[in-house]
Amino acid sequence: MQKYHGSSVALITPFANGKVDEKSYADFINWHIEQGTHSLVPVGTTGESPTVTHEEHRRCIEICLEVTAGRVPVIAGAGSNSTQEASELAQFAQQAGADAAMCVVPYYNKPNQRGLYEHFKAIHDATDLPILIYSVPGRVVSCPSVETLAELAKLPRILGIKDATADLSLPEQQRAACGDDFLQLSGEDATVVPYLAAGGHGCISVTANVAPKLCSELHVAWKARDLDTVDAINRKLMPLHKALFSDTSPAPVKYAATRLGLCGPELRLPMVDACEDAKEAVDRALKHAGLI
Repeated sequence: MQKYHGSSVALITPFANGKVDEKSYADFINWHIEQGTHSLVPVGTTGESPTVTHEEHRRCIEICLEVTAGRVPVIAGAGSNSTQEASELAQFAQQAGADAAMCVVPYYNKPNQRGLYEHFKAIHDATDLPILIYSVPGRVVSCPSVETLAELAKLPRILGIKDATADLSLPEQQRAACGDDFLQLSGEDATVVPYLAAGGHGCISVTANVAPKLCSELHVAWKARDLDTVDAINRKLMPLHKALFSDTSPAPVKYAATRLGLCGPELRLPMVDACEDAKEAVDRALKHAGLI
């Protein structure tokens, strides 16, 4: 579990002329490792996983693993509301050499708690990879209860949870129910510091796409209990956390990455460019953070 602590990045997927921009993606991954990002998460929600093809999805994982070359862990996105599809994506991630797979709670078809348990158990049983459950109520309908997580935590390769609920009562509840070894990573940048204080172990971050060094330094300072540095970095990043969700993600973070010259602005429909108000908010926040 220790190797998954700290600042992980929910990688954007650069596009150019309707295709994955493989060179920009590889350069982006190298830059992240140089900047101190602790682990990489390709083709999650921020990576536009709903609209990449299966071939592109697999290729993004391959590129991430090729470029990373074992320097940091790779937690491959492998989510679907189809259990069979999620299992197949997790199997591919294992074959490609990923360290773990991240599987989102099934969306749209609204499984009950038993269905959620059986979904994640089936993925677990289909692969030898550690599985990270991704709970994000703003994008799915059902979320696993603490009791369901406790049952899943009994399975040997259920690694933990990416928790994007912003419910700061959950880390302690989940630790009590699932044990100290159950990994708890925040999926909500704006509450990362109180999440860590409540018992969390790190963050899978959108903001880290454009502020990887600051995000990494925050977690290093937290581990060292240098709370003055944690507070200073958190104040610097808070407007950016907010601005990157001032329109539907990942439009604002792709705009921010474009402003920093990291990739082009292209998104894939139905995602479109961030609105002008969001772009202005991102510009102000990048300046506040000292990034432009």
